[in-house]
Amino acid sequence: MKNGSVASARRVLAGRRTGPVNFVRRARVGVWEMGVSDYRHIICLGTALLLGSQALAADLQPPGASAPLAIANLGAAREHNGQDSDADAAPGAGPFGSPLASSFAAAASGASPGAPVVRFRSERDAFRTGIRDYYSGDKASAVQALEYAATRGHSPAQWKLGRMYAEGDGVPHDDLKAFEYFSKVVEGSEDNPRRAVTRFISNAYVALGGYYLDGIAGTYVQKDERRAREMFHHAASYYGDPDAQYNLARLCLAGQGGARDAQLAARWLHLAAEKNHAPSQALLGHLLLTGQGNVARQTSRGLMWLTIARNSADPQKDAWIIEMYDQAIALAPERDRNAAQATAQAYMAQRSGRN
Repeated sequence: MKNGSVASARRVLAGRRTGPVNFVRRARVGVWEMGVSDYRHIICLGTALLLGSQALAADLQPPGASAPLAIANLGAAREHNGQDSDADAAPGAGPFGSPLASSFAAAASGASPGAPVVRFRSERDAFRTGIRDYYSGDKASAVQALEYAATRGHSPAQWKLGRMYAEGDGVPHDDLKAFEYFSKVVEGSEDNPRRAVTRFISNAYVALGGYYLDGIAGTYVQKDERRAREMFHHAASYYGDPDAQYNLARLCLAGQGGARDAQLAARWLHLAAEKNHAPSQALLGHLLLTGQGNVARQTSRGLMWLTIARNSADPQKDAWIIEMYDQAIALAPERDRNAAQATAQAYMAQRSGRN
């Protein structure tokens, strides 16, 4: 404060001895003598105290509450009240239109200084925003939103980030990060009984089974066929996942991670084939056509499953199915080919009528 303002403040304090009337009068004189810069100091101090108290209140909320949003959502509230303006969209402007407020908001939300303030009502809101950004092509924003939801235990967000890192989709390819995100989905599966997320959980088990089957070079994830078989078995039996049933059948046929059992493999393949899983239909057809272990040859039925698989095969992704079908048809007698075609058409007609 200026020297005159200091003197005025002293007179105000001295006025306490002369009674309330003199105190008020002297207080008014003191305020009149204050400079403009003193007002700015008081306003900045008041703003800082307000923001600090809100940040403290946000920190005291229970786990799971969207505490950091208490300050960040003030800007959104202004928009909903029809008070939106160009200043709200200006670079560096926070909920109160000042860089200082933005710094407090960033600190309260856990973001690094200078980072944009993320505004989400909940982890589900963040997930929906992330998926919308992903399909609109803004994958950088999608990752930010998905990470917000994933760190709060949202299984679909964890799964989506796992897929993105596994495929290098919008992020650098990183199998270890993918493995860890899928592991989080599996670890939280017991706490998330909602049917809507079971497909994410079962697919995470399948992905982990694939990583354990081969291991991840240069990391702590080592090849463990028994563990891979356990992952596939859990997803196949508990969730009825056709990809898991197919992979488990392959391990049973090869004797990887456990005993070799062609009959058990045929059972798993049949379950997946009934779900219209083309790879399972093709492998089941080949198994019945050739006969392996304790599975007897059933030429006509094997050709039927190969025909069904061929009809739904993708020429680019399922070239091996088409090749397997062509070889089987070339070697099969005409009578078996005709019988297989007839039973395949009847089966597909029955399924289409059922759907």
